[in-house]
Amino acid sequence: MRRRFFIMILILALLVGPVHGAEDYIKWVDFNVSYEAMDKALALDIRSQEQDMPVSWIDLLALAACRTGGKVMGKSVEQAYQDLQTGQSPQELLGELFKYYSYYHQAYDAALGGLVGNYAILVEDDRGEKIWKASYGLKAFSPIAAGYGYSHCDDFGVGRSYGFARKHLGNDLMGALGTPIVAVEAGTVEAMGWNQYGGWRVGIRSLDHRRYYYYAHLQKDTPFAPGLQEGDLVQAGQVIGFMGRTGYSTHENVNNIETVHLHFGLELIFDESQKECNSEIWIDVYQIVRLLSRHRSSVVKAADGTWQRVYAYRDLDAEDWECPQGS
Repeated sequence: MRRRFFIMILILALLVGPVHGAEDYIKWVDFNVSYEAMDKALALDIRSQEQDMPVSWIDLLALAACRTGGKVMGKSVEQAYQDLQTGQSPQELLGELFKYYSYYHQAYDAALGGLVGNYAILVEDDRGEKIWKASYGLKAFSPIAAGYGYSHCDDFGVGRSYGFARKHLGNDLMGALGTPIVAVEAGTVEAMGWNQYGGWRVGIRSLDHRRYYYYAHLQKDTPFAPGLQEGDLVQAGQVIGFMGRTGYSTHENVNNIETVHLHFGLELIFDESQKECNSEIWIDVYQIVRLLSRHRSSVVKAADGTWQRVYAYRDLDAEDWECPQGS
């Protein structure tokens, strides 16, 4: 453990050392934050919003990461929270380790920045009238709609051989054919159509442009939600497609994947040059998917074949963007 810590510190020293010019941005992220750490940080963030000293879960995770070389667990987050409650700044608390704080804060904000915040859902009050109920907390959704079962394991980095030898850069969620897939976060449909490896797939860019969500191996014949097109703005929890097993073919609409599943990937983008290059930053989302499993979007199929939410939703932090109520 101690040896790994010092190796991580050495790598970080190379990554966050003085750089100048147009390439002053993060080029590598090892997202090694446990579910327990995110769960604890989120709970403390929510609780602190009603206190005199509110604290962001990103601040907590970044502070803890500086002390652990990036391997963040629940206990280190709790200690970070207690330390910040003393009124000391991260710089005062970390001393020499503070030079790594900016790196971790930027990395975690890029990975998690759109998942927590202010949102509202349309509900009925005691008189049966519909009202918007505002809340603060986990506003992003699991990619699997509510009421549909799935299983997954941490398969990030496992070898793949179709086409060429490579690493698996996502998390495979196994489920039933046709399971509705929803957007984890609000964003713009940036890619849509056939890919030799991913089959029918959708790529959605977050509104702050730092996250690119990749949903692949969608259903043969009917992969996408009716009416969905490239360039569309979608909101968190909106149905975008359906689980399948397409892919591994140069021909479109072919089922060459053995098991029905969703390949869910997340690419971090600190500079637009990183979007499609030989050094793309894809992170292990397994622990994030575990966290998102607590917030699943309830959807129903309407008579016209479209899929709609049971509860209309608004992302109150998404400035200058309005989504259709009920979509």
